[in-house]
This record gives sequence, structure tokens and C-alpha cells, in this order.
Amino acid sequence: MLGSSPANQDQSVTQPDQGSDREVSYVSERITWHMCKSIGPYIDMFDMFHGQIFGNATILMASLLFLRSRASYATITAPFSQAVSSIMSGNQSAGVSDVLVIGGGPGGLSVATGLARQLYTTIVFDNGVYRNARSQHMHNVAGWDHQSPAAFREKSRQDLLDRYDTIRFEDVAIEAVRKNAAGLFEADDATGRTWTGRKLMLATGVRDVYPDIPGYDEVWGYRVYHCLFCHGFEQRNAKSVGVLAIGDLSNPKVALHMAYQAQRLAQNVVVYTDGASDVAEQVELGVQPGFKITVEQRSIERLSMGPNNSEVVVQLSGGEEQVQGFLVHRPKAEVNGPFARQLALELTEAGDIKTSQPFHETSVSGCFAVGDCATYMKAVTSAISMGALGAGGLASQLQMLPPVAPGKI
Repeated sequence: MLGSSPANQDQSVTQPDQGSDREVSYVSERITWHMCKSIGPYIDMFDMFHGQIFGNATILMASLLFLRSRASYATITAPFSQAVSSIMSGNQSAGVSDVLVIGGGPGGLSVATGLARQLYTTIVFDNGVYRNARSQHMHNVAGWDHQSPAAFREKSRQDLLDRYDTIRFEDVAIEAVRKNAAGLFEADDATGRTWTGRKLMLATGVRDVYPDIPGYDEVWGYRVYHCLFCHGFEQRNAKSVGVLAIGDLSNPKVALHMAYQAQRLAQNVVVYTDGASDVAEQVELGVQPGFKITVEQRSIERLSMGPNNSEVVVQLSGGEEQVQGFLVHRPKAEVNGPFARQLALELTEAGDIKTSQPFHETSVSGCFAVGDCATYMKAVTSAISMGALGAGGLASQLQMLPPVAPGKI
């Protein structure tokens, strides 16, 4: 089993029973791997990084060279000592996978699907956090219109597990990643295990940063929509809907763009500028004749769900309340996880991970990024498309490398 922790291998390749001959061999092989990393100048003719299993002669040679170069076991270098401890405790991954995918949403699942078709060993890490967790239904996805995002993820995962044997899922959060001196990527999970892959795919998604409006968190994802292709149709013919022209939508042209979209679904549209009189003035001047779009520049005191949770209430300064079928707004978003910082990845002006087109490789060679974390157009369909292209980019690089040992992951 490649790239996996000994504690999680299947029965055909499980960690040997304690005290058995197989355990001695297993530990010897893993210790030798780390030993040779410490004394590379002596044995640089050996290939350490493609899952190669060392024979007894190699183990003996490495051991003798190590003992010759050190006065005693007590003088073992700290990194080697820590590696031995990690191996003995079962925290060190047992081999190298082709790809580590961080993120089990649409982007990560799409990547895994493409890699499965080319027999690349892939581990998908899923921490169970999804941006669209509040959405009961997903839309604008062919074949999955008005169905649960959770059902989509479950079906996609099960299809991969039923049909392909080179894909593995780990329901655990990854806390740290790095690229080691050998050019491999290492990922530490929340349980203390370390996983190793030849390539890394970030499909971590983003975290929405809410504006400083009381009650916004209560209505976001329920009656505040960031995309009117994804949501809004179900509330069509509403008497009135609103656009929050704040944050990224405070640009008058962007606010008007969203107002015209909203007009397709409602009789009237109100653009709220939350006290910004200059934005209100420019939006008013930009409204074309024949559209029922008005502007409200008073400050917003609070947002709340309306009766039966079917509408949203906008409370303005002075106490007036206006009921809207839904609100349109796109909050700022931050890339999930510390990985962009840990790898020193280049970001876009919007704060997304910057990638090259069309295969979405980041500024660090061998590391790719897809989905919401790497695009301004944050939607399920975008993530799926980017994932397919990202898998192609990964495969193009991997096919030029010697394959890892074959077998079920």
C-alpha cells in the first residue's frame, strides 16, 4: 500500500505483528531509509525515493557505514532519532503515493477521477468542511440539478471506490505541508501521521469573511446568495429582492451588473449601499430606463430571517424594516488552510492561489491548485472543470517519472 500510514493498511499489507520476523524486516527497512538520508554521502548510489525495498545486504551495509561514522547510538542525529521514533509508533507513512489531494469537495473529487483513469495512486484528504454546507440543493450542474451537495460528494466518492483501486480517502484534516530536499511533498495530518507524495494538489476551498453587519451570519447561504445561476430561480417572481453594494460589490458597475441579473427574478430590485452616498449616486445614474431598480443608501442595522424563513428582513437606521425575497452579495473569501503560506505560494490580487493555465500548477513546481481556492469564479462547475484539467497536468508530469510500485492503495 503506497503513501499510507502502517496503522491504516489493508490486511494484505498490514504492519507485521509485533516481535515477528516480518516486523524486524519492516522496521529495518524503514530505519535504513531514514538512516541513509542521514549518511547520504556514503550511499548516494541507492535510490531512496521510489518505494524500493532494500535487501539484507543493503541493510547491513548501511548499518555498518552508519556505525562506522558514529561513535555510538547515543550520538545519532536528532532527525534520525525522531524518524526512528516516528516509524516505531506507526506515524510515518510507509511509502510514496503519486499524488496527495487536500480537499474532498467537487474540485478534489474531479482530480481523483482523472488520476484514477491513468492508474495513479492518489490519497484524498477530506476534513468534512465545505463552503456550500448550508445549501440544501445545488444547481447549474448537469445531471445534478436541484440535488443535495452532500449526495453529490457521497456518490462521487463511492463511484471512485467501487470502480478504481488506486484511490484512497482519508477523513482527516491536514495541518502542515512541505516540499522536502528530495522534491517530494510531505503532509502532516491532525493525528500526527505524515504522508508523502510525488505531487501535491490543493483543493481546499475558501472561507467566507462576513461583512460587519449584525445578523449576516444568520442569513448567509439561506437567503443571501453570491451567485444567481446557483440560487434565486426558486424565489422567482418575488415582489422585491435586494443587492448589498458593499465590499466587492461596492463597485457601482458590479452592483448594477448584479441588480440587472436580480431583475430577471423579481418585480423590483433595491440596491443597498449601507451609508455610502457616492456609491448610491453612481448606481442611480447608471440604471437604464425600463428597469425597476431603486437605491437605498441608509445604513443597515441588522439582517434577519423573515416569517417561516422564506424571506430576509433588512433593518435600516431609524428602525424601518424592509422584507426582501433574497439578497445578493459576495463576501470576501480567504483560502482555507495554512498551506499557501507554508509553501510560499504566489497569490493573486484577490488573495486566491495563483496558477498557470491551463493545468493550474502553482508557483511551486509539482504543486497544483484547483477549485475555489484558485479562482475568482467560485462555483461547483468551475471546480469540476479545473479539477479535470489539473489531473491532466499532474499526469503529464508523472508519466515522465519511474512508476511507484504497482498495487492497490
